[in-house]
Amino acid sequence: MADNKLKIGITHGDINGISYEIIIKALGDSRMCEMCTPIVYGSSKVAGFYKKGMPEYSNFNFNNISTVSEARNKMANLVNCIEEDVKIEVGQSTELAGRYAVISLTRAIDDLKDGKIDAIVTCPINKFNVQGAGFNFMGHTELFASSFGEKIPLMFMVDESIKVGIMSNHVSISGSAAAISKDSILEKLALMNESLIKDFGCTNPKIAVLGLNPHNGDEGLIGHEEEEIIKPAIAEAKDAKINTFGPFSADGFFASESYRKYDATLAMYHDQGMIPFKILSRERGVNFTAGLDIIRTSPAHGVAYDIAGKFIASEESLRNAIYSAIDIHKNREIHKDITANPLPFFYSKESTGRDQSVSELEDRIKVQEKK
Repeated sequence: MADNKLKIGITHGDINGISYEIIIKALGDSRMCEMCTPIVYGSSKVAGFYKKGMPEYSNFNFNNISTVSEARNKMANLVNCIEEDVKIEVGQSTELAGRYAVISLTRAIDDLKDGKIDAIVTCPINKFNVQGAGFNFMGHTELFASSFGEKIPLMFMVDESIKVGIMSNHVSISGSAAAISKDSILEKLALMNESLIKDFGCTNPKIAVLGLNPHNGDEGLIGHEEEEIIKPAIAEAKDAKINTFGPFSADGFFASESYRKYDATLAMYHDQGMIPFKILSRERGVNFTAGLDIIRTSPAHGVAYDIAGKFIASEESLRNAIYSAIDIHKNREIHKDITANPLPFFYSKESTGRDQSVSELEDRIKVQEKK
């Protein structure tokens, strides 16, 4: 019988950070291979180096392969992208580590384009040392946008308790303010709305929008962006049937836990959304590149040079990034089926009195089929 488990590509990121530690910890749990076929793009020599410092995983081994076609379904596989002897400098940023990170990414992206893998999970890179190694982007989000689409995707930070989209990705504070326009907000809201429906199984999602200035600009005393840009964008989004609310002052919005009333929140700049997200999601959060036809997720943390080699890093965010990639793929397939074979009675809030997740829809459809 054919094995239908998804092939999830995992890039090894910066070899001097915590990537291999969290990869080994996440894939060392045999249950992971029951959910998918993991395929790490990296170096068997680097993997062996870090495994030596983790005696509790002495029985864990990668299936070393040269191409995805050699992957085994019930094992953690490693495509050996780097044949040469590797100089590992734990906790240090090196030019060599940047080059190896780009080699891993390039190989995985090529395989995703060729349909050899179903999704990519990227381990953290150092945005400085990858520059000049064939990587001319501010981060993974921009790389995948360039590789798989013309439009700018949404950097979507997701967790079970909170989802936050970022308007301006990796841009300076001054650049973030300059980049905000009615059209750019509408574009991000449309991407978020579509992703909530297609990728996360929400029906009629509710989206909160944050203001840019302190206290929402205090009606123009502090800034004019709320009155002149953000509010008109929200009004136009509502006209386009996107269930949008705000703008809200960011400090009070998160402090009062108002984010719990909405399916997702759109932040105006990086730290406005990332700081509360990381505090609230702790080590569970996932970075998802929404708005592209392909699926790319990553842990919501960096290379963590300060704890590299100490073997104390948590693998939870990476594990959740893998789970999220699997779930998003599944939700997209369900959405395709529902779109092709609509069941209005089930797929409407009016018929049930409340919003339903995709899993609930599946259960109701199965019951109906049995009848």
